[in-house]
Amino acid sequence: MNFTMSEAIELLERTPRSLEHLLAGLSESWLHCNEGEGTWNVSQVVEHLIEAEKQNWIPRLEIILQEGEARPFPPFDRLPDSQAKDERTIEQKLQEFKTIRTENILKLQALVDPHIHLELTGTHPVFGTVKARELLSTWVVHDLVHTAQIVRVMSKRYSTDVGPWIEYLGILKK
Repeated sequence: MNFTMSEAIELLERTPRSLEHLLAGLSESWLHCNEGEGTWNVSQVVEHLIEAEKQNWIPRLEIILQEGEARPFPPFDRLPDSQAKDERTIEQKLQEFKTIRTENILKLQALVDPHIHLELTGTHPVFGTVKARELLSTWVVHDLVHTAQIVRVMSKRYSTDVGPWIEYLGILKK
């Protein structure tokens, strides 16, 4: 097993700043491009990260710590509401993400003793029994997956513009 709390926190605390550096101040063309019908644009990915911070990681961790497997996690709607129009700027969304993430890391540090709590279990509505360590590992990988998704979506915007260099740009290959 590779998971350690300190390394997880290293990445979790960097994600909001990394996204802020990448996305703040970009034109709407970058923020609202997607990979086709039914796919997310950059702004929607950030909205999803915010909702996961509010409803997923810490709330589920608290259930594991307080109730164990006695109470299943509430379902988390992984898909953004395509009908809802969020009028906030990307900077406002990134600020909210950073604020909530900072609060969640502080809660994580206060709640979890890595020597005692990582093997405690809860009940996922689909997967059944899951460990706190698995939830926290997933939180880290979730950040990486959506960071990669943002970069991929933005890259594909220029897929027809790169000409023959597409052969060297694996991110643009289908």
